[in-house]
Amino acid sequence: MPHGPWVTMVLSVTEQEPRVNSRARSPLPEGSLLAAIDLGSNSFHLVVARLEHGELRPVEALAEKVQLGAGLRDQQLSAEAIARGLDCLARFAQLLSHVSADRLRVVGTQALRVAENRRDFTLPARRILGAPVEVIYGSEEARLVYLGVAHSLADDAQSRLVIDIGGGSTEVIIGQRFEPQRLESLAVGCVSWTDQFFPGGELSPARFRQARDMARLEVAPIRYAYHRRHWEDCVGSSGTLRAIERILIGEGWSERGITRKGLARLEKRLLKYRHVDELQLAGLSNARRPVIVAGVAIASALFEELDISHMETSRGALREGVIYDLLGRLQHEDVRERTVNALQLRYGVDTDMARLMADRAGYLFDAVAESWQLAESDRELLERAALTHEIGMAIAHKHYQRHSAYLLRHADLPGFSEDEQAQLALLAGAQRGKLDNGLWQGLAESDRERLLRLIALMRLALVFKYAEQVEKLPDFQCRAEGNSLTLAFPDHWLQRHPLTAHELEQQQAALARQGLRLTLQ
Repeated sequence: MPHGPWVTMVLSVTEQEPRVNSRARSPLPEGSLLAAIDLGSNSFHLVVARLEHGELRPVEALAEKVQLGAGLRDQQLSAEAIARGLDCLARFAQLLSHVSADRLRVVGTQALRVAENRRDFTLPARRILGAPVEVIYGSEEARLVYLGVAHSLADDAQSRLVIDIGGGSTEVIIGQRFEPQRLESLAVGCVSWTDQFFPGGELSPARFRQARDMARLEVAPIRYAYHRRHWEDCVGSSGTLRAIERILIGEGWSERGITRKGLARLEKRLLKYRHVDELQLAGLSNARRPVIVAGVAIASALFEELDISHMETSRGALREGVIYDLLGRLQHEDVRERTVNALQLRYGVDTDMARLMADRAGYLFDAVAESWQLAESDRELLERAALTHEIGMAIAHKHYQRHSAYLLRHADLPGFSEDEQAQLALLAGAQRGKLDNGLWQGLAESDRERLLRLIALMRLALVFKYAEQVEKLPDFQCRAEGNSLTLAFPDHWLQRHPLTAHELEQQQAALARQGLRLTLQ
């Protein structure tokens, strides 16, 4: 039996003020440091910025060519690629000693999305940096790229097309001001295309045409939605497009930006060479040399398919988008709030009942958070799962928890990482019914204990949510220690309420099979 302090739970919504949103933030102090790391398939980027007069001012920026994607074979990262990445992060960590863990955000992109053994990298990376590595979906990468570019441009009302050619994927976005309107991530990148079409650095006109044509096939499905008639300006982000611009300017083929005519002249020059080591182009760095031909092939495909005649470039990129998004989370706006609200609206959720469920879960969380060493991020995860737990009812009432879990796992949810979506889906799917081992598929074993405790709170909140509809719940006491949770009710209350007692006994049995003991008194 646990020996921690009792916490009295007062669950009557009729006698309490509405709960204040736990994620409301005070403005960050002037001079606060924030940092973001972009774990790209080609390069890793670090940016550290200081908040000054409401604006983020970069104070440190580092980039290293790690080529994580080049170490990807059969969806497995090689030991050498993992070692290169971790060595880079160890060097980055030296610049992060004055940045608190909650003000650092680390995101992984295509190479880590694809790698089945990514936890061999992300878990030691977390130990090095003191912050989790968030592997993000392509649509979320596109959103963050747009945010980074938008903050580097004039705040005008013109519709713009933003393109980022990365090492493993290419993001294509249409938006206005700071709001993306269409997002797409294509599985084509300068590292993956180099490996596929120019192995060993070998060049030929046939190889180049094949690389360009395959890129065109990847772009073709979006050509109508992202065609020139849907936007006014085109902006390129990423090292690849900026490298192409430097070459065009250096060779005198463009005064500014990338033009279709200049790109055609660059293609013609490249076809004269037989190996990347032979490339002689003004403005081409040694670091960019191995992947530039693939980058040009991809850019040519995009220009042709989307009818681009001229592209400006921007220094804003994914890392800048990540740090601005982090600022919003810490200070004034978390896009995940809007995403949850949109889910409720889209699937016709009874928001009063969802809020009641979230309140129940929140009260239980507060009682056990210290004993179970749960963090504020766990509270936020639990609350968001509670607010969306019934979205599956839009599909069917029977087994609605399974439908809720499917929607949360597979929908595009702006602001959420892959792991966050998987954990949301777990809590939704485990809110009722059997707790089988299939629920844990794809989740880290190291997270199991923490998530099981959140599942217990979720399931109890569901019991108390429906009990509230019958009559006001009594005040009861709750305490937790280790893998035990004890609920103590007023004398004879459970005997007088056999239905609730039965539901709680069902929870006892289900949780016991997962190694968590629930005691009722």
